[in-house]
Amino acid sequence: MFILYDLIFTIIAIIYFPVYLFKGKFHAGFLSRLGFLPKGFPFNRPVWIHAVSVGEAMAVRGLVEGLRKAYPERKFIISTVTPTGNKVAIGLAKEGDFVTYLPLDLSFIVRSIIKRIKPSLFIIVETEIWPNLIQCLYKNKIPVVAVNGRISDASFKGYLSIKFLVKAILEKISLFCVQTSRDKERLMRLGVGREEIKVTGNMKFDAAKICAKIQGPADLKAQMDLGPKDKILVAGSTHPQEDEIILGAYKDLLSEFRGLKLIIAPRHPERSREISKIASRFGFRSVLASEFPFKCDDCIESPVFIIDIIGRLFNFYSIADIVFVGGSLVKKGGQNILEPASLSKPVIFGPFMFNFRDIADLFLSNSAAVMIRDQQELKRSIADFLNNFPRAVEMGERAKQLTLQNQGATGKTIEWIKELLLNYASVLFVVILRGGMFNV
Repeated sequence: MFILYDLIFTIIAIIYFPVYLFKGKFHAGFLSRLGFLPKGFPFNRPVWIHAVSVGEAMAVRGLVEGLRKAYPERKFIISTVTPTGNKVAIGLAKEGDFVTYLPLDLSFIVRSIIKRIKPSLFIIVETEIWPNLIQCLYKNKIPVVAVNGRISDASFKGYLSIKFLVKAILEKISLFCVQTSRDKERLMRLGVGREEIKVTGNMKFDAAKICAKIQGPADLKAQMDLGPKDKILVAGSTHPQEDEIILGAYKDLLSEFRGLKLIIAPRHPERSREISKIASRFGFRSVLASEFPFKCDDCIESPVFIIDIIGRLFNFYSIADIVFVGGSLVKKGGQNILEPASLSKPVIFGPFMFNFRDIADLFLSNSAAVMIRDQQELKRSIADFLNNFPRAVEMGERAKQLTLQNQGATGKTIEWIKELLLNYASVLFVVILRGGMFNV
């Protein structure tokens, strides 16, 4: 099976190579995806945590801190797939840790990497399945844990169609800490034993608690030349085709709410120049966050602020009066609404929240967020908040309380990992006494 997988993966990689090259995705760390690691780096049985992108990397902030306390002698490897995730991971690392990109899932590459690193534990965030990597870790008696696990509707449907293959991979994972009972049920239907699955909740609620402490600098509004009477709308993590909707609604709102200011934070900051061009078509002057401080001495129209730097979205959420969370007006599955919710902000999102369905349903059922379907509904919801601002404040407070009530997944996950490692150490000790050895 794995030989066939290698062949298919290689063919896909060759076909996709020109596209990858055309999109400029050969970043500085791409060699690590091919198995090249710095020579002489002292890997000493580290804990390896893989978080594919920004959201997953942010979610494990508390997990990393907790595991550091539990295992102070261990160093950490944090891998991602995306450059934006890599930058977040760098912020989680400490001296002696190593931040890298996940190697391509080809058997000869992952064998080389595992032989070099010899991790003591491998943690996958949100149930990514990499057959060769998991197989290699399993053969070398390295426990694999999936944390904050979730099985989306689309993934579940696909996995069921190849259950005989997926089961052979999933059974090599030692522990699943999943978000909901539905995720547990789906894993069991895919062949995972009940005892290997623990429902621990969603660690993104805990990550929101940490993010709530990250306030915008006191002079951020001054840097943007905003006054005390200005109201601030932040559109966070936007995707292509959403920016036009947001800008259209904003332009209509300005005729009634002259003090409304718009901040757009694209999901991918490299789109900032593109959004600036779109804004100009709507008659707006754009100001990039990298150009702050900004003075509006000669402004004819309200400027649109665009966040073109990574790691500052929480700062801008902290000064927002109303937040729209993107990836939800187009079929991307939505983005994390817990960050602004933890800061007591009233949150609006679109109908396509299938990647955050449980969270979205929870907030809607508790009147702690608003779902809209198009530009007119977005405009109407923002206007309703501005005309009745106490309602906006009340919804923001409900959102914060709901976030607080659902925290604790990280602590539960750490306890299950500690128990797993304790049991694993006991078994390994018996193997050593009987003459076994670690096979790398």
